[in-house]
Amino acid sequence: MKIVLSGYLFAISAGMMAGCHGGEAVSPAVVETMQARVVESKQQELPLNIRSTGTIHARQTAIVSAQVVGRIQQVPVREGDLVRAGQTLVVIDGAAERASVDQAQAGVKAAQSQQAAAQTDAKLAASTLERYRQLEAQKSVSPQEMDEVTQRAAAANARLEAVGSQTDAARAQVAGAHTLLGYTRLVAPFGGVVTARMADPGTMASPGVPLLQVDQAGALQLQATVDESAIATVRKGMKVQVAIDGASSADLTGTVAEIDPAADPGSHSFTVKIDLPSSIHTRAGMYGTAAFANGVRQAIVIPRSAVVLRGSLACVYVLDAQGIAQLRYLTLGATQGNLVEVLSGISAGEKLVDDPSDRDLAGKRIEVLR
Repeated sequence: MKIVLSGYLFAISAGMMAGCHGGEAVSPAVVETMQARVVESKQQELPLNIRSTGTIHARQTAIVSAQVVGRIQQVPVREGDLVRAGQTLVVIDGAAERASVDQAQAGVKAAQSQQAAAQTDAKLAASTLERYRQLEAQKSVSPQEMDEVTQRAAAANARLEAVGSQTDAARAQVAGAHTLLGYTRLVAPFGGVVTARMADPGTMASPGVPLLQVDQAGALQLQATVDESAIATVRKGMKVQVAIDGASSADLTGTVAEIDPAADPGSHSFTVKIDLPSSIHTRAGMYGTAAFANGVRQAIVIPRSAVVLRGSLACVYVLDAQGIAQLRYLTLGATQGNLVEVLSGISAGEKLVDDPSDRDLAGKRIEVLR
């Protein structure tokens, strides 16, 4: 039995070997082919930037506050309203100011009446003095009488001058009362938009307490802070790349308009104001980052469209010598327009799949689209 079994196994083994050598060879696995555009990583010079953050403001901002005490009657504007120069923003109860105007005007009338009476007295004293001078020439009056008439004329002229000064003072009081009355109606100093409203009708207004904020219409500014160690690289008129957080548009090119002459003693930094071009995506209050050029450096860059995000990780599909795509994770740096800097994970001259979207291309042969 043992001999028969061993022969049987030998026959099976021999048959298998004969089948392997006499049949066809096993075909290798077929690699799936997909079409895609291909780009290449490059080494190029990038600007060496000093980055600074800040907030966007209007080029001119006005805080509207009261100059008199009174109860607010009207606030006909709200946040976001467009206003023109001279438009009424707040109306304050001006009963006390109107009473002051009436009182001052009454004082003017009283002073004018006194001035008219003084003018009459002065004219009478002057004519009397003239007659006495004629009589004096004829030796018809005594020296004492002449002295009395002369003094009365001088006193009448002095009173006329005093009453005239009182009239001028009364007119000045009227002008001052009208000025105070004008303070009860607050107007827009320039055309713009209401960005803050801090008061409602019925509340009391006091001098210096903000009621509204108005930002001037037109282009905006990024007010960024630059450390004192880097301020020497910033100069008025230089072009600056600005990235606005929350704005869907591409980076903006701003111009340095103003550099504060003194540093903040607490932060040891300077405020730099950068004029921005008009953009529908930019709003006052947004947060932005300015990049001040400070030389160049060598860097590897790839198109942003080639980058795939896997959660919080960035990666690309790299083609090997056979055109097979392999997923590779990267460490990215700053963005420069449509390019992004690669800090690690890739070298210059490698071919990458462009715009892979959500396709899983790992292990697939890529046929290049022209």
